[in-house]
Parts: sequence; structure tokens; C-alpha cells
Amino acid sequence: MEDTRIALLAIVVEDPDVVDRLNDLLHQYGPYIIGRMGLPYPKRNVNLISVMLDAPGDVISALSGKVGRLEGVSAKVVYAKLGE
Repeated sequence: MEDTRIALLAIVVEDPDVVDRLNDLLHQYGPYIIGRMGLPYPKRNVNLISVMLDAPGDVISALSGKVGRLEGVSAKVVYAKLGE
């Protein structure tokens, strides 16, 4: 089995028109997703999403890059320090 890492992908969605494309991307990476939580924040007109992953580092980077390239979306990854 390939080494995997635990990570949290934080996503801020400022453009509601991109949500369908974001959900399609997350669905493609579904086997690596442990869980996800999304909260609307109407006061600032954004949606905040956290996605927990257990995946190889290159898979996490690929997903984060694809999400971050969506117009109106910001994304950052935090990795767990397990075994370091």
C-alpha cells in the first residue's frame, strides 16, 4: 500500500456559480475523502468548506491545485505531523 498522509483542505468559495464544478472535483477524489463540512456565511457572502483527506501527497496536491484554480475559490492544505 502506498504511503498516505492525513490532511485538511480548507476552501473558501466566493462565487456561488462555481459550486457545481467544485462538487464534481470533490466527487472525483471521493475515495480519499474521510469527511467534509460546509458552512454558509451569509454575513460575508462566502461558503466555508473543510475536507479531510487520507491520500498520497501527490493526490492531495493535485486536488488542492485544481480547487485553487477555480475562479472565485481559495484553497489551502494543512498536513498532520503523524510519524514525523
